[in-house]
Amino acid sequence: MSHALKAAPAVVLDPITIEVIGASLSSIVEETGEALIRASYSTNIKERRDCSTALFNAAGQTLCQAEHIPVHLGSFIGIVPHIMRLHRIEDMQPGDVFVGNDAYAGGGTHLPDIVLAEPIFIDGVIVAWTVNLAHHSDFADRGHAHIYQEGLRIPPVRLYRAGVLQKDLQDLILLNCQVPRERLSDLRAQMAANRVGVQRFTALCAKYGTDIVLAAGEALLDYAERKMRAGIAAIPDGTWRFNDVFDNAEISATLPLSVEVTVKGDSMTLSFDAPDQLRAGLNMTYTALLATAYYVVKSVVDPTILPNAGLARPLTIIAREGSILNCVHPAAVNGRVQTCQRVSDLILGALAQAVPLNVTACSNSTCTVASFIGQRKSDGAIWVYLETMGGGGGARATKDGLDGVHVHTTNTSNLPVEALEIEYPLTLLRYELVEGSGGVGQYRGGMGLRRVYRADEDCRVRVDVSRLRSRSWGLFGGGEGAHGAIECGPGVVFQADCAVLKAGQWFAVVSPGAGGYGAPEKRDRAAVARDVAEGAITAATAQEVYHDPN
Repeated sequence: MSHALKAAPAVVLDPITIEVIGASLSSIVEETGEALIRASYSTNIKERRDCSTALFNAAGQTLCQAEHIPVHLGSFIGIVPHIMRLHRIEDMQPGDVFVGNDAYAGGGTHLPDIVLAEPIFIDGVIVAWTVNLAHHSDFADRGHAHIYQEGLRIPPVRLYRAGVLQKDLQDLILLNCQVPRERLSDLRAQMAANRVGVQRFTALCAKYGTDIVLAAGEALLDYAERKMRAGIAAIPDGTWRFNDVFDNAEISATLPLSVEVTVKGDSMTLSFDAPDQLRAGLNMTYTALLATAYYVVKSVVDPTILPNAGLARPLTIIAREGSILNCVHPAAVNGRVQTCQRVSDLILGALAQAVPLNVTACSNSTCTVASFIGQRKSDGAIWVYLETMGGGGGARATKDGLDGVHVHTTNTSNLPVEALEIEYPLTLLRYELVEGSGGVGQYRGGMGLRRVYRADEDCRVRVDVSRLRSRSWGLFGGGEGAHGAIECGPGVVFQADCAVLKAGQWFAVVSPGAGGYGAPEKRDRAAVARDVAEGAITAATAQEVYHDPN
């Protein structure tokens, strides 16, 4: 039996067949994603949908990614090439499933994102890979000076061999987890999702023929490349530079970041300047930078471009190795999404100078996170809860920014209050939009959120939030968004980014607001009146900024 990779043959396809197969590939990754969400156990996946699914061709190039979490592409594009470097293709068998999460030996972007990748065989030959990722909210209450403090590092190794679970490896993984019951159930859900991917892709090949499906996959990559090149070509040639700063509760300094975007014909180069990597969990691997840049450029150039590897061909992404945006071993990476968010807005700031109608003002620029860990009084079991909050979305050329939403490379939801209070010894006292937190302008920036938590049992909490010292910028006369903040109840002391909560104590997290777009004097009077009535701004702001006589 041959186990060699199978390349797409030279077959002639009509556009309708390509479109139908492309839609089928999209359907497969969406179905595998729903299977993962419905089968999972942890609230982070079943409720917050912090997971992603994708298909890759035999060479390890993205065929299709589900509409889940953009930054997860950074883990996907690294793991299949790592598998093929570490393991002989000839030794792989149907039913082999590889597990990995490491940022340096596994192509990942941070350790909680555990990936399961499975080769799909047709007639004894690998024709594709089904891949899924789940964020396992387990590695909490750890240091972030270097990656060895951040959790268990898993290089791509076989979790299943020819369909047989390697229980000793699973036991090793679970022993290093704080909530092993959740991890086991979520790993089983990931395995179930992979089985769906294998079955659906095999059925697609049986229906149309393997050669046709593989050739259509190559044609879809080429189509994405053509669309990206056409979109870039519509931007005038030139070079645009934008500077911003990065601040975070984990570090005391404010760090300068900049990007230079150059468009020449139908290609684009993004060159970043950033400080040296940190002894803090805020560093980005190069694959995380790639995923971030691909997402932003696609969104600006043409959101209809297919989410596959073809869109990356006209793009060149440059960042100094050893910097916070392209870190090397053993840099800590757990909070890399905070930096990804700032990079997203950095790119938008540069492209606003070239295509102002295609971009938004600065969003809240972060993924505000509160991570709780405690031990239940009833049975002594450790519990871990990770909450990510939305914030303000940047105002647009024709519309206000969205209030209290996840932006850019994150796409999870807040856990419903009912689920939170049933599953964990926490009570949510307030959940509200923050008045006046959106930047003023012809179009108002989105408002941030405030969530006030009460601990019903003793626990620890760690908060990741940015824009504590800087503000989200507006465009073309639009105002800045409000700061993020941590608010403490009586007796609660935050040291750096952590606190111990005793039963009955409360604290609050406030996510930043976003920037406005356009000069405030151009705002419609009815919109100003509505903002006051809805509590988005105060009457004083209406008079002082918008000069509203009412």
